[in-house]
Amino acid sequence: MNAVVIAVLAMLILSLLRVNVVLALIAGALIGGLTGGLSIEKTIEVFTGGLGGSAEVALSYALLGGFAVAISKTGLPNLMVDWIVGMIGKNGESKAKTYSKAIIVILILMMAIFSQNLIPIHIAFIPILIPPLLIVFNELKIDRRLIASVLTFGLTAPYILLPVGFGGIFHDILATNMADSGMEIDMGDIPAAMLLPVAGLVVGLLIAIFVSYRKPRIYQDHQVVQVEKSEYSKMGIIFSIVAIVAALAAQLYFGSMIIGALAGILVVYASGAIKWREADNLLTEGMKMMAFIGFVMLAAFGFADVLKETGHVETLVAQAADAIGNNKGLGALAMLVVGLLVTMGIGSSFSTIPIIATIFVPLSLQLGFSPMATIAIVGTAAALGDAGSPASDSTLGPTAGLNADTQHNHIWDTVVPTFVHYNIPLIIFGWIAAMVL
Repeated sequence: MNAVVIAVLAMLILSLLRVNVVLALIAGALIGGLTGGLSIEKTIEVFTGGLGGSAEVALSYALLGGFAVAISKTGLPNLMVDWIVGMIGKNGESKAKTYSKAIIVILILMMAIFSQNLIPIHIAFIPILIPPLLIVFNELKIDRRLIASVLTFGLTAPYILLPVGFGGIFHDILATNMADSGMEIDMGDIPAAMLLPVAGLVVGLLIAIFVSYRKPRIYQDHQVVQVEKSEYSKMGIIFSIVAIVAALAAQLYFGSMIIGALAGILVVYASGAIKWREADNLLTEGMKMMAFIGFVMLAAFGFADVLKETGHVETLVAQAADAIGNNKGLGALAMLVVGLLVTMGIGSSFSTIPIIATIFVPLSLQLGFSPMATIAIVGTAAALGDAGSPASDSTLGPTAGLNADTQHNHIWDTVVPTFVHYNIPLIIFGWIAAMVL
């Protein structure tokens, strides 16, 4: 059996059994390493060596958590909550609540989409925006699995389709690696080729909104550090906006989320919204909020390094190619499923492209797929697994915001819903794209 398949399945099964994701990743790495022929000592060595690769990511998320709490003290989130509460309807009519739910879902979806392309801050907005809104979600009895699905859609679909922000990076990696593997393509063709797969994501989102999580769900009103009432003033709101702009500008200029978060925190300090004697405790609380993501990302990097060390990632891709023969339909399906397994193992759709392109591009040429169909196959295969993976920041980010009051389970309330609603349609619509383009 292939070590990648065994390790990913072990990690997923343990996660579904409510074993902590970090422990599931460590156990999966050990099982994968031993299955792949590594000794226990070598597996541990490679795993621990891989932890350093995500140190910057972990520190970035910790500082973003601190920045989120700092922003909350300016009163901006409370202003947003008061504004949204005002839309709910004073006499609680069902019609008013329906309109409010629709407005909230649309605003969150727009913010998630903007975070990938227009304002490329990725998941940094979630701990700022979502925790203060939990009390509003509770009032409207919104199923948080719906919000998780909306957020994850906004974190994945835009970079797959649109060639700006993170999408520009994804498209550039795709075009470069396809060219290196023997197929020159025009980057302008990528959005057209990925239109059908993204349509699958849209179908999944609509099913989540109008079918799966349409019914009300009851939550308790628990006090959360981020939603404690902070008085807001015009000056506080101005400084909070300046802090967000400063954080974004610093992140874009220096290419570092760490510097961006630090710049934002310093602006809030300068505003006087946080007193020096309170700063340590508040920032520590914020870091705790995002620490879970940091530890999962640390473990995910170690997990990925162990799988790479076994050599079974390339073996899995090659075995799939050998089993396909000349069957185009089977070939497209096999490549998509392998992409799903590799991305869930590696933890990044961006890092999956170089691994699969070297085999999938020549195989697509051999099977007679057009360049557009090949773009759809490789692009979809890489994107599969980003939504629905326990170790992906596209699922970790929504959980960090929605679980601020400990009423949202990462696996069953974020990972499983997003896996079902996005990976299955992606495979179906990606396969259709491969066959018709």
